[in-house]
Amino acid sequence: MATTVNYESKAAEQTVDTLNSFLRGEISAVETYRQAIEKIDDPSLRALLQECSRSHEERVAKLQQRVTLLGGSPSEGSGVWGGFAKVVEAGAKIFGVKAALSALEEGEDHGLRLYKDEMDKLDPSTRTFVTSELLPAQQRSHDTMSNLKHSIH
Repeated sequence: MATTVNYESKAAEQTVDTLNSFLRGEISAVETYRQAIEKIDDPSLRALLQECSRSHEERVAKLQQRVTLLGGSPSEGSGVWGGFAKVVEAGAKIFGVKAALSALEEGEDHGLRLYKDEMDKLDPSTRTFVTSELLPAQQRSHDTMSNLKHSIH
């Protein structure tokens, strides 16, 4: 007997899986920023990092809500992305602020690429949600880190 695949169910499952991938990346970003903030003494630099961290925290909440809305279970941890936070922490301890900022910018680059590259795996309404709410915030935090990295000597 042949098994039929319910396209809507399959598409919804793919959307939830993709959103959970985004969510794990955002959780990792929050962890990474927290660790970097602990290592930074400069108050103005800390404030910028805290702003980026809050932006990622907001994305975590939005992604959790969206996954739940679609009937999925939100990822609770950063998964393999959690290792990135440890690399940033080690870099800040050993190599200093510039290395930590470079690692944070690299993480922002990765997040931006992930959102853009995985867009076709989302259902149309979720794609609109990502392009209107998540992607602009990711672009802002990416630009902040890029500008910050280039301004530190």
